[in-house]
Amino acid sequence: MSFNKFTATDTALLMIDHQVGTMGWVKSISFDEMKRNAVMLAETARILKIPTVLTSSMEEYAQGPLLSELQTSLPTAFAERVKRMGIVNAMDDANFAAAVQATGRKKVVVAGVTNDVCTVYPVLTLIDMGYDVQVVADAGGSPTKLADEVSLRRMERHGATITTTNQLIAELAGTWATPEGGELVQLIIGALQA
Repeated sequence: MSFNKFTATDTALLMIDHQVGTMGWVKSISFDEMKRNAVMLAETARILKIPTVLTSSMEEYAQGPLLSELQTSLPTAFAERVKRMGIVNAMDDANFAAAVQATGRKKVVVAGVTNDVCTVYPVLTLIDMGYDVQVVADAGGSPTKLADEVSLRRMERHGATITTTNQLIAELAGTWATPEGGELVQLIIGALQA
């Protein structure tokens, strides 16, 4: 396998179901760590001007609203989020699929809650559609460690690259010696010190 670097100019970010209720069902990673990493991804997208598509499922029910921090970081993407009515595979939602295509990017970073339901199926679909996909494992999670491990293995076997928040931020930054790189390194340092 060759290294196919993702950059801010060729990548889109897809954030699936970072909703307070759904995140509460996750036990494979702590709520606070998952939330911190999701917000760091959103901030990275803001700093690097990466097109971002947000989606939620049934916000009025147990899943609850999206994290309010996503609205702070990405107000336009938050306002334009795709609200699915129970469709498990976000790529089966015509509005979400159209929003992904509208980014014009063939490299996508996916973070979702839960990895074993909400993340796995869109990732498999995106790969089948010819997208190059990285899954940010620590910006999502599953109800059990086993469920998380199995879903991550399934996505990786299908061709996804499994990554972590800090690893992805470093890849997208490329260098810390730019104004954007400086902001990103401060973002990482701030998270490590929190």
